[in-house]
Amino acid sequence: MSPPPVKPSAAPARTGDRPASAGGPGDPDEVLMERFCQGDAQAFDALFQRYARPLQGYLARLTGSPATAEDLAQLTFLSLVRARGRYQAGSRVRPWLYAIATNAARDHARRHRRPEDLTPEGELPVTVAADTPEPRDVGLERAVQHALAQLPEGQRLPILMHRFEGMGFAEIAEALGLTESAVKVRAHRGYARLRELLAPLQQETSR
Repeated sequence: MSPPPVKPSAAPARTGDRPASAGGPGDPDEVLMERFCQGDAQAFDALFQRYARPLQGYLARLTGSPATAEDLAQLTFLSLVRARGRYQAGSRVRPWLYAIATNAARDHARRHRRPEDLTPEGELPVTVAADTPEPRDVGLERAVQHALAQLPEGQRLPILMHRFEGMGFAEIAEALGLTESAVKVRAHRGYARLRELLAPLQQETSR
């Protein structure tokens, strides 16, 4: 069963007075999170609007299913609401959100991995970021998705976060609980393996 949708203004607020100065949509993530922890539901709204689509795109690439990604994005924000009491002021929010999302995807994969999740060719379904208006090259998307699916998780996750989410290696390390140097090594190996897997496609298109 899909989780109930998390919508702006749906986050529970703590009892007590509203903070003197409400967080605005242009505030840094950490300011918004601190204000949300103090009971400001509008700060949660701003975080939701800022990260709902990027997280859903990341999860779609990770799971190969836009429908699953939508559910997992909702679960990510529900987990954020539940865990707000453990947030340490000043801690970076984006790596924390992506860590929650990644763990949600891992849990889902353990519980719901089925043969029908794959295409008849044994590939993950093709997914595209919702905010890319450019014409789609479905063949290229399928090839990249299939190549990514062949990478071990330790290499695939850093590449998804770095290449598709624009995260720095320090942020990725924080999200995955690794050292920055370990993330760089895994990403380097993953990119090298991707180049090998995609080399036949590159040779074909260069003819």
